[in-house]
Amino acid sequence: MSKKFELTTESIVHFGRTLFRIKALVAFGDVEAGELGGYIEKEDNLDQSGDAWVSGNARVYDNARVYDNARVYGNAEVYGNARVYGDAEVYGNAEVYGNAWVYGDARVSGNAEVYGNAEVYDNAWVYGNARVSGNAEVSKPTHLFQLGCIGSRNGFTTFFRVKTKRIYVACGCFLGDIDEFEKKVTETHAGTKHEKTYKLAIELAKTQIEDVELAEVAE
Repeated sequence: MSKKFELTTESIVHFGRTLFRIKALVAFGDVEAGELGGYIEKEDNLDQSGDAWVSGNARVYDNARVYDNARVYGNAEVYGNARVYGDAEVYGNAEVYGNAWVYGDARVSGNAEVYGNAEVYDNAWVYGNARVSGNAEVSKPTHLFQLGCIGSRNGFTTFFRVKTKRIYVACGCFLGDIDEFEKKVTETHAGTKHEKTYKLAIELAKTQIEDVELAEVAE
């Protein structure tokens, strides 16, 4: 099989690993022959077939792989045993690592993190400061509800369904079950506008996500 890219001699040291800028050898997708891409540690990080590409200052290393028509760009990082494939895109300052998989038409952007054994797929979008971890599974956009800027941090709060069908919440340093989140809100913000705002967000998330599940069962 002929190669679509090569490692150049331009390199950076990132967390003790030497990563090399890549260069397209042939035209494919919207990439032109001779175009410089982002940084990878070894050829195994990016498939030589398909239209997959790493560009900008993006970095892919360790045992991570990007393949099919997937794109990693901006300042994004993919590492560990992570996989990005299908028509998925990871960009901005996003990070995908651990054993996480991002695929289908999924998008991970902003300062979002996807890690652990998490899976993000179909048309799902994970963005802003969202964190998806553990055994979480995010598929359709309606299984992911994000609201901001709210709370004492004026940040984004992300609600998403996990494989156990429970709704989890990522908010600041908190990551856990929606019921645990509601208790934490009461403990921390009792009697303030933040308590009211967070509890309204909780009800909105339950309505949005539960309605989707009922609709799918009806089909």
